[in-house]
Amino acid sequence: MSNIEQNNNIGNPITPEKKQTFPPLIEQISDWPINKLTEDRDTFVKELEYYTLQNLNRKSPDFIKELIQKTIFQEKIRMKEEPWRIDPPNDRIFWNRVRKKIDVTEIDSPSEKQNNIQEALKMVIHRYAEEIVGTFNVKTFKLIRTVLTSLFKRLLNKGININSQKADKVLLDKLMIYGPIEQIRSIATKGTVILLPTHSSNLDSILIGYTMDYKLGLPGPAYGAGLNLYNFGPAAYFMNRLGAYRVDRRKKNAIYLSTLAGMSKLSIQKGTNSLFFPGGTRSRSGELEDKLKLGLLSTVIEAQRSIYDEGREDKVFVVPLVLSYHFVLEAKNLIEDFLKKTGKERYTKSRNEFTSVRSWTKFIYQFISKGSDITMSFGRPMDCIGNFVDNDGHSLDNRGNLIDIKDYFISDGKLSTNHQRESEYTKNLGNKIVERYKAENIVLSSHLVSYVAFQLFKEANKNLDLFALLSLPEDEYFFSRDSFVEQSRIVIELLKEKASQGLLKLPEIFIKDTIDIVLDGIAQIGTFHSSRPITVHKNGDFYSQDFRLLYFYNNRLESYGYQSEIKWNILPVIYQVD
Repeated sequence: MSNIEQNNNIGNPITPEKKQTFPPLIEQISDWPINKLTEDRDTFVKELEYYTLQNLNRKSPDFIKELIQKTIFQEKIRMKEEPWRIDPPNDRIFWNRVRKKIDVTEIDSPSEKQNNIQEALKMVIHRYAEEIVGTFNVKTFKLIRTVLTSLFKRLLNKGININSQKADKVLLDKLMIYGPIEQIRSIATKGTVILLPTHSSNLDSILIGYTMDYKLGLPGPAYGAGLNLYNFGPAAYFMNRLGAYRVDRRKKNAIYLSTLAGMSKLSIQKGTNSLFFPGGTRSRSGELEDKLKLGLLSTVIEAQRSIYDEGREDKVFVVPLVLSYHFVLEAKNLIEDFLKKTGKERYTKSRNEFTSVRSWTKFIYQFISKGSDITMSFGRPMDCIGNFVDNDGHSLDNRGNLIDIKDYFISDGKLSTNHQRESEYTKNLGNKIVERYKAENIVLSSHLVSYVAFQLFKEANKNLDLFALLSLPEDEYFFSRDSFVEQSRIVIELLKEKASQGLLKLPEIFIKDTIDIVLDGIAQIGTFHSSRPITVHKNGDFYSQDFRLLYFYNNRLESYGYQSEIKWNILPVIYQVD
């Protein structure tokens, strides 16, 4: 596929949804790469330990000893300040053994000291490797598939008057899929696909996995799951058997991070599709991620180089994925976390919404029964350097010409390992992914109305900073209906211009009249929240019941920085009620 063909949506401001459901690329789950990877878990763990040991031993013995000492210190702080139920009961005993192993005595010879350091390093790596590496069980996967389907059907039958046979279709119809799905399926047969989603909600992983399996027909990936999720027994049981590798975000020491990176690199190198959130955690502000964690991202490049070292020509492909929700279950808690971190002493706490199991059930029920859609925009596939690829996985330069990315790893006529060079490749790839997040983002009607409302509110109070602005009483500010719709029309025209330039995407609802788009956005946004970010007053005008939630949903569009390009008509759009 030429570069021109791949850009054929440029000039058309509306992006059509992919309604097709695809058959599985690999029919038998037992043949999935993730299953092959963990069939012999013990062997893979040993391979991971060896790789991590070799990687760390590039440093001097004195450096390694200091590294172990720092690790012991950090682990003891973790055990004291952040203990979790999932933590091993013998944690303190283990780390005391490691400390004793590296303690120096006068009678120890230099070789004995070195051996003790190596033994201590191996002990730590082994413990981390055993903790990180999960498994994949075909029977468990089939069970979860059946349970999820049954759950969704029960909720659907309760929320909508349909029969059980149609339940799957209704759910899949609510997952709005955009992007070059046929191309992604094509390259998945020619190499390893790394899916890099934005992260808004704890629901993300479930929805991505369900969509990949049921709608796209792609084999299940290896994915990182926060170790804190394993504190809940049933979750731990299933996640241990569904291809998840455990990630403990409390652990920041270099030995742990090197072991974790090794897990990612080796699984990719062995042809296992992978999924991880490069932003590291959920977006607290509601913005699209613009600062990525480069640790796991670097393993994509390392895996590609290692594949070439083995004499293979398999490619590693990167696919950005942007998830968009009309309402995020955890939005209230997320924005409170963000404001607390950024405002410090200027932050004042507001009432959080409790996200219990009951809340999750209610959320799923409302998602299904109230017609709110969740959008997944799959981006154009790239190679590990950040070049776009065609349907056959061939890399393309900016002019659409074929290039061989093996050349990126060649120095003095031969393949070589250059960590500084690959560090630059990782930074460039990270920048490219951030750029693609904005380009692939589907602007929802709810994003539009929250953006227009908050920007008008901000313009009407220019003398106030963010925290003073968010402290104003919601019941004193209203948006004139007709003027708000006209202001939205102005913003929509700008968004259509940006979409025609390939800077963002607009769904098919943006074909409708402005009033229809605005009313849809208000109907959709924050359905779950007890206080709505924006809603309709009995007099027909619009108002917000929670400025902090309005700010959260506004941030999705504000992160583009288009505010200065828009003429904001403050009066009579916004008015105060005495």
